[in-house]
Amino acid sequence: MRLGVLDVGSNTVHLLVVDAHAGAQPVPMASDKAVLRLMRYLTPAGEITEEGCTAVLEAVAGAAKIAKRHNVDDLLPFATSALRDATNGPELLARVERETGVALQVLSGEDEARLTFLAVRRWYGWSARDILLFDIGGGSLEIAAGGNEVPSVAVSLPLGAGRSTIGFLHDDPPLPEQVAALKKHAAAVLKDAVGAFADLPTPHHVVGSSKTIRSLARLAGSTSEGFGSGERMLLGRSQLADWVPRLARMPADARPALPGITADRTFQIVAGGIVLGAAMAAFDVNELEVSPWALREGIILRYLDRLG
Repeated sequence: MRLGVLDVGSNTVHLLVVDAHAGAQPVPMASDKAVLRLMRYLTPAGEITEEGCTAVLEAVAGAAKIAKRHNVDDLLPFATSALRDATNGPELLARVERETGVALQVLSGEDEARLTFLAVRRWYGWSARDILLFDIGGGSLEIAAGGNEVPSVAVSLPLGAGRSTIGFLHDDPPLPEQVAALKKHAAAVLKDAVGAFADLPTPHHVVGSSKTIRSLARLAGSTSEGFGSGERMLLGRSQLADWVPRLARMPADARPALPGITADRTFQIVAGGIVLGAAMAAFDVNELEVSPWALREGIILRYLDRLG
């Protein structure tokens, strides 16, 4: 069957169209993305402005038309932290359904972590044994760990790259004291979370997923032999520590000239790097592997599992 996965996130509205059936790897057929950066439309009270609501409605309507054009058998639409946390999120969700016909399912942060972990587990297989996962979105950081398809521990923290940029990095490029304040804040939030993982075995693989982590790995990481004919991307904490200060000294419009830094991530890549570095330090991780599969693939796999 042909499935469309519509991801209404904090940074983008992304439609992924795949051909899939139970027991097989989903094959991407089309992709469309609208850059929103919803965090910039939040009022101090946590409400999405009318301009932001209009942007969401237009992006979802456009994605629905593209999905119809690709003759999808089923559309799996979901929303993450930006709509989940907005004070007018329920009203906006109702407007989206009323005006576009798309009923968005709002995922909890823990659901995001579990579904992303499922995708990573399927990608790496059972031989990977215990996995520790970091996933940085626009609004939240998800961390999950365990030896099965369902993680033993899954948490969601308000340390997304977009949220952290809006909250701390007010100048472009950010001032050194702003960078230092975000580092301190991220370390404090992560310190409170680490205890939940204390009783788990030492992971055999530490994995990062999300566009932010992939971008940082393309910029600062390395590659090694992977599964089959593919290469495996690796990102070391020391490599990250070397590159993040350089990125922080550059204005956002200059960063896309660097390898891996795309225009849709350039404003939040510094915050993403700071948060990832803090997470790796908190969990005493020196290097992580980058998974090509993440939340959208987890949504597809769960859907196919339920059909089976």
